[in-house]
Amino acid sequence: MSKPIQAINRYKADLREFSFVLFEQFGIKNILGQGPFEAWGEEEVRSSIAECYRFVREVTGPINVIGDTEGCRIENGSVKTPRGFQDAWKKLYEAGWKSVAAPTEHGGAGAPSSVVTCVEEMLCGSNTAFNMYPGLTYGAAEVIAQFGTPDQQALFCERMFTGKWAGTMCLTEPHAGTDVGSSKTTAKRNADGSYSIRGTKIFISAGDHDLAEDIIHLVLARVDGAPAGTKGLTLFIVPKMRINADGTLAGSNDVTTAALEHKMGINGSATCVLNFGDNDQCLGWPVGGDEKVNQGMPQMFKLMNTARISVGVQGISVAASSYLNALEYARERKQGSSITHWKDATAPRVPIIEHADVRRMLLHMKAVTEGIRALIVKLATHQDLVRVNQGKDEKAVAYHQGQVDLLVPLVKAYGSDQGFRVCELAIQTYGGAGYTRDYPVEQYCRDSKIFSIYEGTNHIQAMDLVGRKLGQAGGANLQAYIGDVAKFVATHSSHPTLGAAVKKLGAAQEAVAGTAMRLLMWFQAGNLTLVPLSANRFCEMMSELTVGWLLLDAARIAEEARAKLDAKDPDYAFYTGKISSGLYYARNILPGVEQKAALLAEEDKSPLEIPDASFATV
Repeated sequence: MSKPIQAINRYKADLREFSFVLFEQFGIKNILGQGPFEAWGEEEVRSSIAECYRFVREVTGPINVIGDTEGCRIENGSVKTPRGFQDAWKKLYEAGWKSVAAPTEHGGAGAPSSVVTCVEEMLCGSNTAFNMYPGLTYGAAEVIAQFGTPDQQALFCERMFTGKWAGTMCLTEPHAGTDVGSSKTTAKRNADGSYSIRGTKIFISAGDHDLAEDIIHLVLARVDGAPAGTKGLTLFIVPKMRINADGTLAGSNDVTTAALEHKMGINGSATCVLNFGDNDQCLGWPVGGDEKVNQGMPQMFKLMNTARISVGVQGISVAASSYLNALEYARERKQGSSITHWKDATAPRVPIIEHADVRRMLLHMKAVTEGIRALIVKLATHQDLVRVNQGKDEKAVAYHQGQVDLLVPLVKAYGSDQGFRVCELAIQTYGGAGYTRDYPVEQYCRDSKIFSIYEGTNHIQAMDLVGRKLGQAGGANLQAYIGDVAKFVATHSSHPTLGAAVKKLGAAQEAVAGTAMRLLMWFQAGNLTLVPLSANRFCEMMSELTVGWLLLDAARIAEEARAKLDAKDPDYAFYTGKISSGLYYARNILPGVEQKAALLAEEDKSPLEIPDASFATV
């Protein structure tokens, strides 16, 4: 009999980096101590970040490899999670980490979104699979908090925000995939105001488990006589166990787990096939009551936007830990001699961090991870400023909300795509050792591949960007974004250290602005086939422009701070690293934005012009 897998923490985070983005780059002090963040000051933020890091290294990090190895299983019709997950769930909610962002009226701490993203990065990075369960729960509770009736809010929200009950979202069906409008799950109204739900949902993350007392499914279904497509969908609250008015449970609600998906990664997360109403005993209630029938998609978009931001956080979480693990290995692993002694067979072996290509990979990972984090915290800062200005300055609210809307597809698509690629590059840094389970990066790589697929594939994000977001508010949101970048370029293009890099940013900004106009012309001319062919490339261009801008902004701040320090100060090296990240990205990534713009201008249709039979003769 083989020995059980031992718990071991491999998660790493750089708390100095969190401090920089929060306090030095995005100025969180400007919102602390005022509504709605009266209870949050600098000490509360710093202690929360430090304490969360301790928690994940002691509780969720050590069971990451256990979850990956053991996976989930079905026993007597119910899902059993890996060893240690139940204890971690209990400790997570006792410590309050999943309710830190929840409204105070629902038992939460009401933390700023920018702080929450850092907490979530650590929770996700330490154990991506485990964090799926509370992550989906929070998103479902948030939907009920915003759209539910007062009775629904009273019954579900606090119990979900505090982990007594869990939650999911149920969109995908076997025949439909991402074509949500073709949903066949039905809802028939009963005399008592409930609805009988019947259908099958697939790929349901955290669809069943043994962590909470009940699981509250948010299910898209079509009421009898509703219109076809997405306009006829209603979002229903469908508990796994029926609930009495006082919150006690009343037996099965005819929700069954038909199967578990066997996946490439996140094995500790139960991805389920769920059947609703096999015995015609499954009841659900529209979120918000009967007046919200056929309004399921706008409600679901609230959950989807939260989930899409969370996927970007997942991307940076595993990428950052992969980078830091690879950096540690590169500092310790000795192999080969220095290039200056390459002909000397007797030359001493050196740590591989001294080899040029390893240094290139490390700096690339460093720049990309810092850039994704800055992108996410920027979006979160806009969210915070929406809340701060609510009811005080509606013009500011419109600006900040517009930037949130514009950045969501970038966070999801770029964060997930590049998160996976950083994990891949981390394996390459290790060499053959990275391909083994002796080190954590192979699991990070497997776990991260799903990020570009779920919560809307990254092509869906790109189409959302070019088809909806660029034209929102009559194009004002895009114009404000382009104007912000242009202002930075104009202010700093003569910077003594960063000026040349800022000019590259300016060229990239002009390329993105010009390509946005090209996309608009395609729409106006009816040349629609070019749009889906080019959407992913444009999304990548705009993401790279944004990340390049934020990295150069960080480099500017870092250089000013470094000038005040002695070279022996630990922060001197930290700030030098920030400058290096900005310069590397500007010199090596930003020029590609112009090249992508040139490629789009070619209007190549070869993927459409090749006959189906010509893809292969088999």
